[in-house]
Amino acid sequence: MAPPAAAAAVTLGGKGAALTPAAAARGDVAAFDVPTSGDGLSAKDEADVAADVKMLLFGSKLVGAAGGADAASFTKVPTVNGIFREAVRALHARVRIELNAPVKLGKRDAVQTGEGKEEALVVLATQLARPVQAMLKLSVARARLCVARIDDAELRKKLTDGVEIDDLKGMLGKVTIDSDAVSVLRGVYNSLLKFRDILAWEAAVAMAVIEMDSSIEKPQAGEENEAGSSTENPHASGEKPKGDKKSKKKKTLGKGTSAVLMLLRDHVTNGKEVLSVNSALLAEWGTELSLLFDPKCPRLVSLVDKVKEIVETNEVRRLPKIPKGTRDFGKEQMAIREHAFSIITGVFKMHGAVSLDTPVFELRETLMGKYGEDSKLIYDLADQGGELCSLRYDLTVPFARYVAMNNISSLKRYQIAKVYRRDNPSKGRYREFYQCDFDIAGVYETMEPDFEVIKVLTELLDQLDIGTYEIKLNHRKLLDGMLEICGVPPEKFRTVCSSIDKLDKQTFEQVKKELVDEKGISNETADKIGDLVKTRGPPLEVLLELRKEGSKFMGNAGSVTALNELEILFKALDKANAIGKIVFDLSLARGLDYYTGVIYEAVFKGTTQVGSIAAGGRYDNLVGMFSGKQVPAVGVSLGIERVFAIMEQQEMEKNQIRATETEVLVSIIGKDLILAAELVSELWNAGIKAEFKLTTRIQNHLKYATQSGIPWMVLVGESEISSGKVKLKNLAASQEEEVDRTEFAQVSGGDEATATGGEVGGLEGKRRMWVR
Repeated sequence: MAPPAAAAAVTLGGKGAALTPAAAARGDVAAFDVPTSGDGLSAKDEADVAADVKMLLFGSKLVGAAGGADAASFTKVPTVNGIFREAVRALHARVRIELNAPVKLGKRDAVQTGEGKEEALVVLATQLARPVQAMLKLSVARARLCVARIDDAELRKKLTDGVEIDDLKGMLGKVTIDSDAVSVLRGVYNSLLKFRDILAWEAAVAMAVIEMDSSIEKPQAGEENEAGSSTENPHASGEKPKGDKKSKKKKTLGKGTSAVLMLLRDHVTNGKEVLSVNSALLAEWGTELSLLFDPKCPRLVSLVDKVKEIVETNEVRRLPKIPKGTRDFGKEQMAIREHAFSIITGVFKMHGAVSLDTPVFELRETLMGKYGEDSKLIYDLADQGGELCSLRYDLTVPFARYVAMNNISSLKRYQIAKVYRRDNPSKGRYREFYQCDFDIAGVYETMEPDFEVIKVLTELLDQLDIGTYEIKLNHRKLLDGMLEICGVPPEKFRTVCSSIDKLDKQTFEQVKKELVDEKGISNETADKIGDLVKTRGPPLEVLLELRKEGSKFMGNAGSVTALNELEILFKALDKANAIGKIVFDLSLARGLDYYTGVIYEAVFKGTTQVGSIAAGGRYDNLVGMFSGKQVPAVGVSLGIERVFAIMEQQEMEKNQIRATETEVLVSIIGKDLILAAELVSELWNAGIKAEFKLTTRIQNHLKYATQSGIPWMVLVGESEISSGKVKLKNLAASQEEEVDRTEFAQVSGGDEATATGGEVGGLEGKRRMWVR
């Protein structure tokens, strides 16, 4: 019963909010500048409502700034109508399911079944009731703003006496507290009918105000009332002929608003001229519009289609959006990213790693069962080729699959690629992002690959020069030993680790509540865990503390093995001057199921809050899960998105972001493309990064070079062409000189001179001096 009326209200609710501010109340169009975000920080329906209304208002010369309490009746429209859309969609989907569901008699108790379905509909209907009431109040408030613009005091009083806000206050209570399901649904339906009447009244009042305001240009049937046009009908408005000096240019409605107004006016007047506006006429208009807004009215379909056409064909198209949890990278951002990738790749290659690439999606069976509780974040793909596939969650499992599939016993590889997680987007957390992985697979001496991987991590973070960081380090066998000492059953080790892994974001009291309430750990055991996970500090000092006489860890076989391995690792890192940034932290758990040995996580300590920037560990059994042949491995993954956020912030503070690497701008003071092609090609052939520009205005050349950060210019005007020379300009030093046209990109003395330390002439020599 409710969905048809609600569906009509979804379409018309925002349109009333567009007609009123544009036409009568002078509402501020900025209220509908609702930003969209890939971070999931904006609601889709809210943004859609705002975009629709803004398109209807496009071109209006009447929108302004509504201040104080009056502004709320406009600024709340996107949020309230957006929530209303969500509620209508949920109720409509449920009703459609029930209407299409087959009736099965005799299978179960019909009364019980009916009550369950009624309860579901009641819940969804009551969720619809509150936004309906909110829209009612906003509609009344906007209508009163319109009424306030009427000069006739008696007419103002008659228009406002009919509706009181107080009459609306009890509607929601009557709907939600009634225990009878049918009464609740009927109450929601009646509130939708009430909203229809109020919306019709608001539209009628707005139309009347427009009709009485001679300063507003009225849209005429049969003519295109383009936004911003000055088409006028002097007979309808009583304006003086165009030649009259006292004639004033009228204010135009929005392009979409004009079309909607024309449709509504034609409906209520049947094309007749409006001679005067009074309360009786307004009551008649309100009744006619309420009938028009009835879902059963055939003309409503035409109105809705027209509104849809306006929104879709407006020349100011709605801007496209990107999915939540994704982002675009502009030219400056890409310059920083490419710089970071070059550093990262250089470090990986310095350690002898080879590059590897794997498919962006894997068979679902390859990924499942490898990530513990995080498996719920895996993106599944629709089955279109006879195989169940999922987007890769990380690069480690595909690497292990590759090693197993190709029967590889030893490999040191790096990979830089995108991964996908169906996570809740937030600042610094995305659903699509790059990872930079470095892994070593194979049998080596104890801690040999572990040492190199951690050393690589420190080199990466040092060379990226992002600021202060620390690398938290622990050992899975030590962690399991700790849980065993505290009395945690072995079958709960992994799930408890997932909870402990949240200690960097939550207090221990929050983690303890999860352990006790959700995972069945006793209070006593949780408290013991809490005492031990507080242990952290310099690696060799904490190691000494854990190995001292009487330590509980020394009585646990797994813990002893872990401590012995860590001693070798810490001493190697100490000799390599890489232990200064390491913190031995027993709270580090790394919730992924496949870790078996040393685990670590790098955390940025600067002002930009990004959390973990890299993580990794040893995973000796992962390859064996695919092939049965155990190939131990250890690796690290750098979260480049968060590192990139730090670098971008630093570059913005320095104001040194440069999108291109162009070294020379060939500036032709004119439009001679042939000359430009000749000169710039000589630079390209000499390996010099160059651009060219054709314009007669030298200031345009200088402005472009300065804004782009190009250090050198080759200026060629009429005087240079006639003299056979070109002018070299060093923008940084504000110096310029003339050189021979035939030698400006040449190396004097050739390769021999360059190889023997001879002087390099022309622009090439200048460029090398500048680069140094």
